[in-house]
Amino acid sequence: MRKYLAFVIAALLSGVAAMAQYIDGAPESGVDTAKVVISLDDALRIALSENVSVKVADLEVTRSEYAKRGTYAALFPQINASGSYQRTIKKQVMYMGGSSGDDDGEGGGGGMASMFTSAFEPIMYYIQELMKQHPGAIAPYVPAETTETSTSSDNGFEVGRLNTYSAGINAVMPLVNLQLWESMSLSADQVEMAVEKARESRLGTVSSVKQAYYAVLLAKEAFEVYRSVYENAIENYRQTEMRYNAQKASELDFTRAKSNVAAAIPNVYNAESGIALALWQLKAVMGIDLDTDIDTEGSLQDYGEHMFYDIHEHDDPDFRGNSSLRQLAMQAEQLAKTIRMQQYAYLPSLNLSFAYSFNAMTDDFEFSNYRWTPYSYVGISLSIPIFSGGQRYYNVKQTRVQAAELEYQRVNAERQLQIAVRQSLQTMETAMKTYDAAKDALQSAEKAYDIARKSYLVGRSTLTDLSNTELVLTQSRLSVSQAIYSFVVAKTALEQTLGYDFTEENETPQIYEQ
Repeated sequence: MRKYLAFVIAALLSGVAAMAQYIDGAPESGVDTAKVVISLDDALRIALSENVSVKVADLEVTRSEYAKRGTYAALFPQINASGSYQRTIKKQVMYMGGSSGDDDGEGGGGGMASMFTSAFEPIMYYIQELMKQHPGAIAPYVPAETTETSTSSDNGFEVGRLNTYSAGINAVMPLVNLQLWESMSLSADQVEMAVEKARESRLGTVSSVKQAYYAVLLAKEAFEVYRSVYENAIENYRQTEMRYNAQKASELDFTRAKSNVAAAIPNVYNAESGIALALWQLKAVMGIDLDTDIDTEGSLQDYGEHMFYDIHEHDDPDFRGNSSLRQLAMQAEQLAKTIRMQQYAYLPSLNLSFAYSFNAMTDDFEFSNYRWTPYSYVGISLSIPIFSGGQRYYNVKQTRVQAAELEYQRVNAERQLQIAVRQSLQTMETAMKTYDAAKDALQSAEKAYDIARKSYLVGRSTLTDLSNTELVLTQSRLSVSQAIYSFVVAKTALEQTLGYDFTEENETPQIYEQ
């Protein structure tokens, strides 16, 4: 049994040595396992360039820029080309003169026909001349069935050609359109909104990276604590075994020493697993491959030296840098412009139009002999809105209700931010007090453990006394690390709430100035 336990202890010691190399980044014999050690600033810079949410936010800004440029196109002439072909199935028929039985010029519309003939006599003369020059242009219409009483004046004339071709170009450009101009201003606000959302994404990424980085440091601290506990358990077991063989320790102490070794093993493995999980989370928020071999720089104790914060500095917090409130303010401005744009719908608009086209009409398909007739015009059109069934009126009312809702949302959001700031400050204050108390407790626990260990080695105390002091020491060390972790995480949340930005030029987080 003792040989088997000695073998297990030797294997665990080799595993602990490998874990130490994992922490220190030292290569094993013959194998290069060197890791890329990054600082917090390095992690932030990598995340701001590789994080998926940041990339999507940047693309959204680009998309908004394109949308803004697209709205400017409405100020330029809208030019379109068109072409058409029409095949006539049945030509139109024109009738002239009166009908039989209306010799007095009164019955059957004869009076109207005579008036039509006298009024349009010049036109009739032109048509007759046209028929002489172009015999096929206007053909006499002969009905399928005729009566004996029908006269030549009852016959109509077919007008037009079988084939009609047209091609041309037209252009329209707004001259005065206040509603259009206001919509362009809204498009510019959309770009600013996209930029602010991208900034919010960066703030969230910075906060996530910091919290993940601190979680790695906390996991490493816990691993160091549990590894120390394990090594102490191994050393105590050796000392107890020697004393037991020399009949200076009881079998109870020897058995308890073995139990302490067995109980320390799971904590070491759990702490090692915690480091791997924390590193995966860090790499995920940084936006890099999970198989990338990285390690963090420094320890939580480095941040413990700076746990001195004046929480009264934020008794009246400044939320000018908060992204949520800035977006609400932008939305309020957009709604105000939307109301003006809807009100401009009551005003007239002025457009300039131009068209140029060619037309050809023929009965055959001899394209080389076609006679193309040009047609063009330029004009100005004025559109005056008069009545729309109340649509414009209710659109304005609806937008004003949205503006009122947005104001309530802003008040509630500011109240929630006040709560978030107070929670962060309260957590930071508690962490600072806990840190001071935990440091004093740690010093006392270390001193008590040294005394208990020396007393145990000379046989003046039992292993139980030593185990109890070691448990207090472990809890004190973990309490110090947990207090530092709580402080830095709360401070990170406070910085995100207040809208602190991370600038690559200074490589330090600083407050956002509007």
